Amino acid sequence: MRFLLYNIRYATGHGVSYHLPLPFSGFFRQTTRKLNQIVEFIESVKPDIIALIEVDSGSYRSQRCCQADIIARKLQQFHIVKTKYGNNSLTRRVPILNKQSNALLTSEAITTHQFHYFDEGVKRLVIEVELADLVVFIVHLSLKYRHRQQQLEHLHRLLKKSDKPVILAGDFNTFRGSRELELFKAATGLHDANPMRHPSHPSHAPHRQLDFILHSPELEAVDFHIPDIRLSDHAPLICDFILRNIH
Repeated sequence: MRFLLYNIRYATGHGVSYHLPLPFSGFFRQTTRKLNQIVEFIESVKPDIIALIEVDSGSYRSQRCCQADIIARKLQQFHIVKTKYGNNSLTRRVPILNKQSNALLTSEAITTHQFHYFDEGVKRLVIEVELADLVVFIVHLSLKYRHRQQQLEHLHRLLKKSDKPVILAGDFNTFRGSRELELFKAATGLHDANPMRHPSHPSHAPHRQLDFILHSPELEAVDFHIPDIRLSDHAPLICDFILRNIH
């Protein structure tokens, strides 16, 4: 089973041009050309499960179309997409921001799914998707350290309820380093698919490990790599898993 995690930055691009003629100008540009390039890359990887962070679900940037819908149709996959802000958040009332979402795509039929919301931080969504043999959680954690730690406590409670092997993936915004997750991993028993701690941000000169694929011990990571792809400010993470029988 091939798993792809990719923060696509709403297909708005990256690099110097992103900040021209004014800082963060790229945030407001049309995304069709860049999204097409991202789709071509994803097709080349042939993933079975895709966790997408920072997906535009229908603002003017994407011509009112949901980027996850476009990718899912192209790959002929099932998908779940949801805005990453809480139902009562002010960002739900702000154009563009109210279409900023996360998504999961899979070639396997989805058994059930749930949307959970943290009590802390601005980005609060947790996507939980149950497949035949495992459960996948997708997150984009807070920029604030204190909020991240509170969100990890919440995640621990959610993960304990699962009776299947788990993959937890997303942009964890661990600006203080991967040590932020050591207690969480010890409490949950999850393993890091990237034990060598290869960085993925920024994509043009990676030196931060912000993106993580964590997994239950029943899943064996047989291959992990971060390709040199610069279509977003994050590089993608790719991991092949084998489901082991552990008694």
